[in-house]
This record gives sequence, C-alpha cells and structure tokens, in this order.
Amino acid sequence: MEHSVPSTRTVPTPASRSGRGPKPADVLELLKPITWFPPMWAFMCGAVSSGAGLEGRWWFVAGGVLLAGPLVCGTSQAVNDWFDRHVDAINEPHRPIPSGRIPGRWGLYIAIIASLISASVAWLLGPIVFVAGLVGLAFAWGYSAPPLRFKANGWLGPLVCGLTYEGLSWFTGATVMLGAMPSVEVIAVLVLYSLGAHGIMVLNDFKAVEGDRQTGLTSLPVVLGVSRAARLACLTMAAAQVVVIGLLLARGYAISAAVVALVLAAQIAAMPKLLRDPAKYAPWYNGVGVTLYVLGMLAAALGLGGHI
Repeated sequence: MEHSVPSTRTVPTPASRSGRGPKPADVLELLKPITWFPPMWAFMCGAVSSGAGLEGRWWFVAGGVLLAGPLVCGTSQAVNDWFDRHVDAINEPHRPIPSGRIPGRWGLYIAIIASLISASVAWLLGPIVFVAGLVGLAFAWGYSAPPLRFKANGWLGPLVCGLTYEGLSWFTGATVMLGAMPSVEVIAVLVLYSLGAHGIMVLNDFKAVEGDRQTGLTSLPVVLGVSRAARLACLTMAAAQVVVIGLLLARGYAISAAVVALVLAAQIAAMPKLLRDPAKYAPWYNGVGVTLYVLGMLAAALGLGGHI
C-alpha cells in the first residue's frame, strides 16, 4: 500500500486496448507479489505462536497463507492502484494501470473479483477467520477508497496498514490453528508488533514524497519533513519491541526475549545510517532493519508457542 490522493490529471488509457482484457502478467504485477511476504510471514508467526500441532490442519494452514498473501493483500494492492491511478501517473507512470496495460475499468473489476474470492476462502476456514477476512477486506477498501480513504491521513494510514498486514494476519494464523481465539499474551504481542509496523509503513512513504506534495497528501514525510519522520519511524519500531521484550520476560520466555533484544540491538546499530540520509537509505533500511524486525516477530512467536 502506498499513500497518494486523486488529482485531476487524466490517466492514460489507450483506446486501442479499451476493448481487451489485461494480460495475466500485467494482472500479477498489479497484485504485487513482493508485498505478500509480510502478511504471510505474520500468518506463519500466528500459527507458530498458537502452540498447536500441524497434524490434520495442513489444509487450513495452506488456505490461511493463501488468504493472507495473494488474496487479501493482493486485493489491497489492486484497490490501491485503482484509486491511486491519477497520482501514479505522476510518481510511477510505468505501473499497469497508468501505463494502460490494465485498460479501462479492469483495475476496479479485478479488485472486486479478488474481494469475492477472498471472502469465499475465508468462509471455508471457519467463522472467526471469515470475520477476520471481512475486516481485512474492509480495511483494504477503506484504506484507499473514498469516502474513508485512511491513507489520506499520515498517522492513520500507516496504523491501518500495520494492524492489517501484521496484526490481523497473525491473529488469523493463530485462530486457524486453534479453531478459537488466541491467548491474551498472543494478542498483546501481535498488537505491539502491529503498532511498531507503523514505523515501517512511514518509511515506505519516502519513495512517494514528491507526488504526495504535488497532490496535497499529508503523509508524515510531507507533514513532519523527511528527517523528523525517519526519527519517528525508528522510535516507533524500537519502542514496540522494547515493550515486547518486557512482556516476554515477565511471562518467562527468556530465550525469546533475548533473541528479540539481539535483533533490536542490530536494528539500532543500523539506524544512524538511515538517519544520515533518510530519503536515500530508506529502501536499504527496509531491507536490513525490517528483516531483523520480522525475525524478532518469529522469535517471539516461537516462545509464545512453547517451541523455545
């Protein structure tokens, strides 16, 4: 999910293609497979944190991974690109919709079809997962589509992303395994990691600062400035993990707490480079720091599930 708002700029839609459907490769690009990893990883963390065995539940796990990644996350990408097609014509005109490779209203049709498929798969996984899936879809549409358009708010947009990508996916993974609500401990940790992910989503906004300024979007790098937004992102991610460490220690998960502390120390060591030039090094930190962040998620999940 990227932040942007509609403008009056006309989106190129070549008339020569308006009567044809898009190519499968262009549809796949629209759904952005690279973005499926965070919710799929969070789902796996949820499954691990449940402490339940996989015996007899492989079908549910496979269905949950499909739901969290290609379906709900893929749907969110299609919805986002459809409602951001005007600003993408400024920021990234090569994308499938502004380039005309997804012609006419096919972007909207794909988003609707993907939503229906996602809801159907969620229904097959049980009532709690079905409700969680509907919540995820509601956030996917509310994030990008008017009148809600959460992404228009630099504080609320990243929060919705974090809660959906990390928290809801983790919750779904634990629920699929247990067939019931996860423990209070698991819910507390998934909420903390979701709040910390607010910082990850803020870093993601750095690549669209120019387009956001032109279209009046109040992303945090625009509102606070690049340097202050980067410091806030680092503080948000670190503070959430500090609380996770404290919670794990308080509940007797010393090994998990130690691993989370170790990966947090490595993140902190990488932060000065990011802060020297946030616009330049945000993609680098997203590769290094965020990888460490999600490894800490897994360590916490392993402890909560009684695996370490």
